Order: sequence, then structure tokens, then C-alpha cells
Amino acid sequence: MIPATTTAAVWRGGGRVRIEDIPIPPLGPREVLVRVRLATVCGSDRHTVSGRRPAPCPSILGHEATGVVEAVGPAGASCLDGSPVAVGDRVTWSVIVPCGQCDRCAGGVTAKCRTVRKTGHEPLDGPWPLSGGYAKHVVLPRGSTIVRVPRSLPDAVAAPAACATATVMAALDRAGAVDGRRVLVIGAGMLGLTAIAACFDAAEIIAADPDSDRRGHATRFGANRVLATVAEASEVDVVLDFSGSSAAIDQALPLLDIGGTAVLAGSVTPSTPLAVDPEQVVRRHLTITGVHNYEPRHLGHAIDFLAHTDAPWTTLTAPAAPLADLTHLLTTTSPTPRVAVVP
Repeated sequence: MIPATTTAAVWRGGGRVRIEDIPIPPLGPREVLVRVRLATVCGSDRHTVSGRRPAPCPSILGHEATGVVEAVGPAGASCLDGSPVAVGDRVTWSVIVPCGQCDRCAGGVTAKCRTVRKTGHEPLDGPWPLSGGYAKHVVLPRGSTIVRVPRSLPDAVAAPAACATATVMAALDRAGAVDGRRVLVIGAGMLGLTAIAACFDAAEIIAADPDSDRRGHATRFGANRVLATVAEASEVDVVLDFSGSSAAIDQALPLLDIGGTAVLAGSVTPSTPLAVDPEQVVRRHLTITGVHNYEPRHLGHAIDFLAHTDAPWTTLTAPAAPLADLTHLLTTTSPTPRVAVVP
């Protein structure tokens, strides 16, 4: 039986959230009601409450979560692999809910759907109020990408797949094969560390981050060299930027060898322009590209990667805190890349 209400942390502006009771609407065709088990705090939500990133308000934030299916709407729903979603399934879900019909969706760029909706980014007074993971329940609309979580994956490891890990899978997809190539990873937060682990077949993995703790994590995740600044790096074939630092990117682009590729994934807030010499791009056959969010397949790749890669994932989240502590978690800097909350 579907409960009449749920409890959620509602952001109503400023740096605070309030715990409130929110009605659970009747499920429409192919919608899924999930009871949230755990959500992790992404830095973008900190940007929202601090005013660095515009977002609908009031809203329920949170877009990295796992949960258990409590109900499925009329006509059922399907997981990414095509199997039916069933009550009791432990799942995670994509940030992106595309229309599936516009020209961008038809062209395979659903992340930039013309009418895209996003988990944890929708207004509370809109048609999808229970969109965020900082709640006891979330409703997954028709068109959501849903992936079952293997029993071997703890919730705190699986939850970031819905944002950080899947975004890294998309960045690597854009970079092409890294086997036998020299890779520079800029930024050793959750995304950078995931990229380091995923580039295990590279000839060399160089990680650059000014934070000494993060450099220590980079070594444990498989970096061959760790540097405080990009300026210390040598020639590479691939640059993966998760820092969003224009200064670091400016230093990295001249390091690319002939045919090199730079994938920018960290520049999600306004920054200073890059100084790109088009002649160098032409003469050195360079590729400079960007990735924002990801496609459905990348979430499946993310869960599979986490389940089959031997890396110290559990070190990347702090012990879970109650939802009542969310204001503190959103307004302070965590010593680890992710902190977790449980409703």
C-alpha cells in the first residue's frame, strides 16, 4: 500500500533545508515509487544552496541515491536491460529524464533533450515534486533510466554511480581508448579518482590536485604519479579535467602530444575563458571536447564498473548521517569526496 505522505528535506532558499511532510501523488503509467535507502551529497547541491548555481526553489535536491521499489504504476516499467521493474528491486536511477522524441534524443544526445527533466532539480510545486533523493521516497517518471544494484555493491558505493561514476564513463567514452596512452587527470575528487581507476590499462596515469589528501587517494586508486600542479606534468596523450579550473586547463592543453584529446567535464559553473591557439589545434591534430551528464548506457556501465573493479570505493564516503543533518552537510566542506545521508 502506498503511503499518503513522505518526509523530505525541502530547500526553500538560502543555505538551509527544512524537513517536511510531502504528499505522494498517485502513480501514472510507467512511473515507479522508490523508498530511498541512501543518498550521497554531490558538490553541485552545495553550489545550489550557496547560490553559485541557479535551481528551482523550493525543491527537493539530491541526485545520487539508491532505493527499493515500493510500487509500479499502470503498464509497468522497465530497467535499462529491458527486464521489468519489480517491487523489492534495489535500484539506482539516472539524473536525466529525456522526452525520447525530440531531435536531440533521436540523435543520441538525450542528456541535452530539449525538454529534459532532472532528478533533484525540479520545483516542488511543479508536475514532478518528488524528484530528489533527499527524501524517504522518490517518484521516477516514465522515461527514467533504472538500473538494478548488485548485492555486492553497498549503497554508499552505488549511489554516486548516478552522477559521478556515470559522468566519468561518458568522459572516457568521449576520450576514446586510453589503453597504452599517457593520461593526465586533473582533480582527484570523486570523479577524478573514478577516472584513475578506470584508466588502469593506460601507459601512465598522472593525477594533479593541490590537496594533499586527494593526492594520497589518487595514489591508492592507481595513479603512477601525483602532482600538486598541472605545470609539473610532462607530455600526455589524454587530458581529463574534473577540476573546472581554467588555469589548470590552460596549463594542460600545451602538454598534449600530436593527436591528443582533452575532455572537459568539470567546468559546470562560470569561469574565465581559455586561451586556445587555433593554429596549435590544427597543426597538432588536437581534439578538445566537453561532457555534461551522460547517456543511459553510461549508468549501466557505471554500475558494472563499480561491481567488477577492485578499488577502495568505501573510503570515498563518510558514515551516513540522518536527513536532519543535511543543512550542515550542504554548507560545510567534507574531508572526503562524498558524504551520505539516510532518510
